[in-house]
Amino acid sequence: MMTKPNSGGERTTAWDHTDCRGAEGCPPRCPRFVDKEGNPLLIQTGAEGEFETLVNFYDDYPSRHRSMSLPPLTRPQVERWVEKVIENGRSVLAFHDGRLVGHVAFLPADQQEPELIVFIASPYQDSGLGTELCRQAMAYAADDGHRALRLHVDADNEIALAVYNSLGFVEIDREGKRIEMRVALDSDLVSKVQAPPADRS
Repeated sequence: MMTKPNSGGERTTAWDHTDCRGAEGCPPRCPRFVDKEGNPLLIQTGAEGEFETLVNFYDDYPSRHRSMSLPPLTRPQVERWVEKVIENGRSVLAFHDGRLVGHVAFLPADQQEPELIVFIASPYQDSGLGTELCRQAMAYAADDGHRALRLHVDADNEIALAVYNSLGFVEIDREGKRIEMRVALDSDLVSKVQAPPADRS
C-alpha cells in the first residue's frame, strides 16, 4: 500500500503494485488500478451475480452521458438490456469501496469481432478509468481468442475519440455522426495490454 495526494491535496491510501510482475494464475490484466485522483479500484470480470448492481448503475446514469441511445431510458428497458448484455457478452466491472463505478462489455461473445460498450460513472470520468477498462476489455478479448473489437461512437464525442485513437482503434465506417471503429488484437498490442504493471512503459 502507498499513500498519495489526490487532486484536492488530501492523502489517500492506494495500492503500490508498480513492481508487480505477475504470477501463475493471474488474470489477463492486473485487477488493481489507481486512478488519477488516487482512488484504488478493483476490476472484476463476469457480471452473472451483478444484475441488480448493473440495473441500478444504469437506472441512475445521467441522460446527458448517454451514447448511441444507451443505456435505455426506463428501468424495465434497462433490465432487459442488462440481461442481454450479461447473457450474450463478457463484462468487466470496476468497483471503488464496493460501489460499481464503471462497466465495459463486449458482445456477442461468440463472434470473432464483438462490439465494445463503455460506461463510466460521472465522478470517475476523465480519471483514466475509461482507458483502463478498455485495456481490460482488450486483454480479456484477446485471451478469449477474439480477432478484434469494434465500437460505435458519436463524432462529437471528442474525448472518447481521443481515448479510442490512443488505444489503437481506427475508423472503418461513418454514417452521419455515427462512427464505427475497430482495433485488431494483434500480438504486439496484446503484449502491451496484458503486460504486468512492472513491465508497462
